[in-house]
Amino acid sequence: MDQFGCALVTGASGGIGEAFARRLAADGLDLMLVARSSAKLSKLAKALRKSCGVRVETVSADLALPDAGPRLKEVADGFEFNVDFLINNAGFGMVGDFDTLDPERTQQMVALNVAAVVGVTQAFLPDMLAQKRGAILNIASMAAFQPTPFMSVYGASKAFVLSFSEGLWGEYRKRGIRVLAICPGPVDTGFFDATGVPETRAGIPRRMMLKADRVVAESLEALSKNKMVIVPGGMGQGLVAGLPRLAPRKWIAAGVAGMLGRSTKSSD
Repeated sequence: MDQFGCALVTGASGGIGEAFARRLAADGLDLMLVARSSAKLSKLAKALRKSCGVRVETVSADLALPDAGPRLKEVADGFEFNVDFLINNAGFGMVGDFDTLDPERTQQMVALNVAAVVGVTQAFLPDMLAQKRGAILNIASMAAFQPTPFMSVYGASKAFVLSFSEGLWGEYRKRGIRVLAICPGPVDTGFFDATGVPETRAGIPRRMMLKADRVVAESLEALSKNKMVIVPGGMGQGLVAGLPRLAPRKWIAAGVAGMLGRSTKSSD
């Protein structure tokens, strides 16, 4: 990551976001870390300053609120941070029958998983273009490749992130900007607890559960090769992600409904 100087990581207080922060700090990048939990961010920032000797600034913010992108850009300018490495990681999922989900929470998910990714990217991309150098990593999901009954809104939001990232890669590949959509399967983070149905995790084979550090390492390697999309986890994960593009989507929808439906019913 020698060609970059300052990274902005959203959702940096845990999971994949924290793993990216630790890796990039070890690589010598200054960091602007964003999440809602100020206590967790402050603890992480203090540890990274001490262990890596880099500058780390924290921003406690709810990116689901309107104008999140321009607000973050104002803060970055105030820090005199020239962000040339953006990681849109903040997001969450919900599991359950769509008609039973809390409408307000559902709208927050769309705002964070979709609108914030667009807004933050649009706020920081112009400076990258002016420098003819930059990288944008958007965290999608293997769910982006398939219909996801009982997680329909989450899956659709990640399908947007995947398509958005692929489009940007095509637009800016010859202008010095690298764009990568990261589509991991299950990762050993707090994601499942946040869905409200932690039982969903029990149905996932252990061999499919990735560590956040592996997702980061494989993603950075893919970025160095200017890849457009990566499914971390090796060939097995890639085959699982590619199956929905070959099999009838009706079959995939029915199969996923059966798997996730059992998880939601077991939590009743």
